[in-house]
Amino acid sequence: MAERRPSGPELPEWADVRELDPAVRTALRGLESRNAETVGRHLVAAGGLLREDPELALEHARAARDRASRIAAVREAVGVAAYHASDFAEAARELRAYRRMTGDESYRAVLADCERALGRPDNALRLVHEALDANPEPDEVVELRLVEAGARHDLNELPAALLVLEAALGGRPTPGGLGRADLGQLRLATAYADLLEEQGDGELAAEWFGAIAAVDPDDLTGVSTRFGDEDGDEDDGEDDGDDTDEQRGGAEAAGAQAEPQVQVQAPVGVEGEGATPQHELIDATGDEEFDLGDAVEPDDVEAEVAELLGEAPPARAVLEADHSRLFQEAPGQAADEDPGPGEQDPPTN
Repeated sequence: MAERRPSGPELPEWADVRELDPAVRTALRGLESRNAETVGRHLVAAGGLLREDPELALEHARAARDRASRIAAVREAVGVAAYHASDFAEAARELRAYRRMTGDESYRAVLADCERALGRPDNALRLVHEALDANPEPDEVVELRLVEAGARHDLNELPAALLVLEAALGGRPTPGGLGRADLGQLRLATAYADLLEEQGDGELAAEWFGAIAAVDPDDLTGVSTRFGDEDGDEDDGEDDGDDTDEQRGGAEAAGAQAEPQVQVQAPVGVEGEGATPQHELIDATGDEEFDLGDAVEPDDVEAEVAELLGEAPPARAVLEADHSRLFQEAPGQAADEDPGPGEQDPPTN
């Protein structure tokens, strides 16, 4: 009786194994040639479908894992696809397996966000503080602070969540300080404005949304799209010439009426992880480069949050510093095969 081969979704014609990163192709050479071709094409399909159809991308990644579970890049692909498909338990298992196989710590913010999504904000905070103790790169710090603020929000600690974002924005931030900012700062500012709106400070939130829209002409934050659609709905069948200047101003007028879409209530996603380019955005009014206030050290942030909550910061462990990155262009880097089975951990308690 012939051995039954693992099944999987049909491979698209455009899934060419030559599109894989060379390091991943090297890792696949240990497989039988036809199996390596199939695994590689499933990985390419998973990467290509990640944004438009994450569920199908996850099926392709799982099909690759069924054929090559000891290759680290395959486990990484499953973890990232599961995260995009909102299967956070599987995402955490696979990314932990990938970390054990390679020692790569680049998915710390994603793992912490998975803990949030699984209803364990305390675990998320612990992972965030461990990662911050490892002196991560600035891009990863943005992701970690967003997750930290989200976890505080999950714990109904809105003032602490606002404090975390204020510190990440440099301390004592003001809307007028966004004269020039990269995408990471804009994402922090958007989350901050969302929380202000939820707190009931709609006027100040509207000022922040307007400032963000003014320095984000490509609408990378989605602020202009959110408020632009609402403006369009309000103007249907009505032409009030007196409102022209206010409408041209963008988000200031619309921000106070926008339905809250608090960024930190849902998992922050991995859009900003490593692969997101840092865009230099210029203030449309010609203001000089921004100054978000006095710099605040990470230790000061934790001390202020702990003081606010009347508690000691979560226990920390020093981890190896590493720059975070995304699986977008290729499923991942090559890694040696794991010497034996038992690659998966149970979900974090």
